[in-house]
Parts: sequence; structure tokens; C-alpha cells
Amino acid sequence: MFIEVVKAEYLDGYRVKLLFNNGETKVVDLAQSLNGSVFAPLKDIDFFKNFSIKFNTIEWENGADFAPEFLYEIGTAA
Repeated sequence: MFIEVVKAEYLDGYRVKLLFNNGETKVVDLAQSLNGSVFAPLKDIDFFKNFSIKFNTIEWENGADFAPEFLYEIGTAA
């Protein structure tokens, strides 16, 4: 089964609560993952909060996204 994000909710800081298609809910903290020029705008919390689910993962207006498998791996049980 391919891991997909089906629901995402902003929590605080750089933390997002994610529901995956396997029924698991995990919290990811992306503070240490915002490296590189495409992720630089996400360091602004107001920009970070404004994501949507696109192509089975979370994506921001500038096209930045993370692979759902990566999010699943770094997530902790909610």
C-alpha cells in the first residue's frame, strides 16, 4: 500500500497533525526539515500554516511539499 495523507491539521509552531490512508494519525514537526531555498518561505509561520492536501501529501503555495512516506516516517503517534 502506498502511504498517502488524507487529512492535515495545523497544530502549532511547525507541527502538523496528519491522518494517513492506513488509518494512522501522526504528528510531524517540520522545524528541522525546512532546508533549501524552496522551504525558506515556510520558516514564516503565517506562510507555513497555509498548506493544502495535493497529490496525496501536504503542499504549500510555492510548490514546496514533502513525500508522504517521509512524513509518515518522522511522525509520532498522535
